[in-house]
Amino acid sequence: MATFISVPLKKSSEVDLVKPLSKFINVAYQASDEQGEYIRAVEELNKLRKSAVGRPLDKHESSLEVLLRYYDQLCAVEPKFPFSENQLCLTFTWKDAFDKGSLFGGSVKLALASLGYEKTCVLFNVAALASQIASEQNLDNDEGLKTAAKYYQLASGAFGHIKDTVLSALNREPTMDISPETMGTLSTIMLAQAQEVIFLKAASDKMKDAVIAKLANQAADFYGDAFKQCQYKDNLPKEVLPVLAAKHCIMQANAELHQSALAKQKKRFGEEIARLQHAAELVKTVASRYDEYVSVKDLSDRINRALTAAKKDNDFIYNDRVPEIKDLEHIGKAALVKASPITTPLSQKFSDLFEKMVPMAVQQAMTIYNQRKSDFVNRLVGTMREATNLCNGVLASLNLPAALEDLSGDSIPQSIAEKARSIVQQGGLQSIEQLIKDLPELLTRNREILDESLKMLDEEETTDNDLRAKFNQRWNRTPSGDLYKPLRAEGANFRSILDKAVQADQVVKERYNTHCEMIALLCKPENELSAAIPSANPTKTLQGSEVVNMLRSQITKLDEIKKERETLEGEVKAVTFDMSVSFLTALARDGAINEEQLSSTQLEQLYGAYNQRVQASLRTQEELLGQVQTSHQEFSNLKQSNAESNQREEVLKKLASAHDSYVEISNNLREGTKFYNDLTEILLKFQNKCSDIVFARKTERDELLKYETAQNSTAAPKRCLIPVFRELQQKHPSSPCRWTNTSAKIGLCKQPFRYPDQLNSNHISQLNNKTSSGKCLIFFPCRYYQMPMGYNPYAYGQYNMPYMSYQATPGQAGYPGAPPAGQPYPGYPQHPPQQQPYYPQQ
Repeated sequence: MATFISVPLKKSSEVDLVKPLSKFINVAYQASDEQGEYIRAVEELNKLRKSAVGRPLDKHESSLEVLLRYYDQLCAVEPKFPFSENQLCLTFTWKDAFDKGSLFGGSVKLALASLGYEKTCVLFNVAALASQIASEQNLDNDEGLKTAAKYYQLASGAFGHIKDTVLSALNREPTMDISPETMGTLSTIMLAQAQEVIFLKAASDKMKDAVIAKLANQAADFYGDAFKQCQYKDNLPKEVLPVLAAKHCIMQANAELHQSALAKQKKRFGEEIARLQHAAELVKTVASRYDEYVSVKDLSDRINRALTAAKKDNDFIYNDRVPEIKDLEHIGKAALVKASPITTPLSQKFSDLFEKMVPMAVQQAMTIYNQRKSDFVNRLVGTMREATNLCNGVLASLNLPAALEDLSGDSIPQSIAEKARSIVQQGGLQSIEQLIKDLPELLTRNREILDESLKMLDEEETTDNDLRAKFNQRWNRTPSGDLYKPLRAEGANFRSILDKAVQADQVVKERYNTHCEMIALLCKPENELSAAIPSANPTKTLQGSEVVNMLRSQITKLDEIKKERETLEGEVKAVTFDMSVSFLTALARDGAINEEQLSSTQLEQLYGAYNQRVQASLRTQEELLGQVQTSHQEFSNLKQSNAESNQREEVLKKLASAHDSYVEISNNLREGTKFYNDLTEILLKFQNKCSDIVFARKTERDELLKYETAQNSTAAPKRCLIPVFRELQQKHPSSPCRWTNTSAKIGLCKQPFRYPDQLNSNHISQLNNKTSSGKCLIFFPCRYYQMPMGYNPYAYGQYNMPYMSYQATPGQAGYPGAPPAGQPYPGYPQHPPQQQPYYPQQ
């Protein structure tokens, strides 16, 4: 019976996928209708992993189907979650499939926070289980031969895929079983076995000897390549090398056997004998060297019978010269197998558990698009508000419309009376003073949250640096300083935002101090307000004049324009469009998303018409303001000029301006209060993020310290002691040296030590005494891998991307009313809504 090589499965530690993935979904999709569906999908994914890698698998196609589905799901989910060490951290631990342990026993395990590592190990198991299923097939029937060939080619393709991708997937040295060298060798072995199965199929079908010989020769070539790849490496079990050497000889012998039959058909009897003799030598070599691995008795008997008959016929009948084997024509090759390409989905029954969840690339593009859209809308709205603010300022400076309503000279103008009532209804000075009083408390709360968050990072980083200085290169985890760079950048951004907010607070307070006296006057009862306004008695001849009517008409048109802008602002804010479809289409078509181009094109289509309406409104207002100023000049020339009327008009102007300032200051303060409250929520999430990663680092640190503590004992040394024993060998050059890999010999030194650089004179002295008998011990070097740190249930960072820079909208005054002559109000720093861009957008 033919001997085929199958590969053992890798074993993995249990990982809880539910907690970290559900936590991410709860944060990132808290406003989504699909949140519950996504969490159920996470639970299904966790069950699928347990079925695929958490239990022993039968050598059956149903078990392979489970592995294929899990691998397909990993490929599908990878672009939809931010798997990384400093974002969504899942630590996967896998054991070396060939149990290639260290010098002192034990098995190699590697723990990495990398989904690429998980995919690589699962695909390894796909290939390994495929090789086991293939080796279990009955090769005496066509169905078994076809199945075996299919799965050997699948295994070859999977191993080859790992060879090409493992280094980029892990970004560090892998364990020996999944190293590129091992994967390349196993891929070639599986391809050779698939070719051998095709050879067996051809022989079973009694195809032409010429074809069978080429198939066997190609199989021999594959086995020879595999033998060359691993003969000088210790990366596969020791029994693999002799099997490959034996198979190489066996396939060559089969090729020579069938080529000899072809020579006999062509009446080349000497060539027939030469090939049979060569085949006999090959199987004799296998029988003498590799008999415990592969049996060639049947093949040997068949070749010997054919050789005896050929010699007998040639001696008595043909007397053909038997040539040297080197002079014979080379047997051709025919490769009828190839490694199966690894393209997902590998399972025909695969269905994506997270089909509705868009990839992270689309989520990030949506976040940036929403920010672009927000900026675009803010520019349009800001332009309209700035124009309205300018219009109000010009009218207030001309005392319009109050000057038209005050032709009697002794009553409160209607517009001023309405402004006074409006301020009283909004709470007057008390509401503003309360808002101003609340701002410092809100600011202090935000600063304390930010300071505490950064303090946690500082303390953990200090501890990490101290331990790194203590253990040097043995403290081989990512430095906290590198890991925290994105968080510190976010913290610096928040601090900058708070500093800008403080400046905005100061500007608002200064503006309030400038106008508080006139605002207080507007809050007084009507009789007190009337008494505070100087009286004047101009002639009433202007009532009903053409100039007055013209001014009133122009002011009415300006009021209509401002109302149209309010309606237009609502329309602009109400525009919606789902860009995810466009981004998904671009990603599927091009493999990447040109977000800037797609967003700019779509925004122009959505808001181009609105932008034109805004510009038309600005032009109309500019023309009307020019007409108002001209008409007002005529109106002023017609009025009697006296000190009382001028003083009255000046007070009315200040009252109108005070009302506009009150409205703007109130809006500014409410905006500031909302800003601080919204920022508090974001800073609390930032604090949780810092707390999570610090807790995760502490858990990892404790695991490493436990390992380092355990390594301090003499019972578990882990490093090669060659430098020490070489020194002893130099002191005893005549002593015989023997090689050993038994841990018992470590008892030579009673004092605990781990590394050669920590040996002191007492150690050397004890070793010298122990080796004075004339024997020097030299230990084999051992391959050493980082011990697993165990699954850390706390993700290093629960959000998919750092905060984007928050900038105030350029040119957006934002509130009606003329700005004071002093410092312009800068506006509070604009931070995004709760889900933008801190969380991925749907």
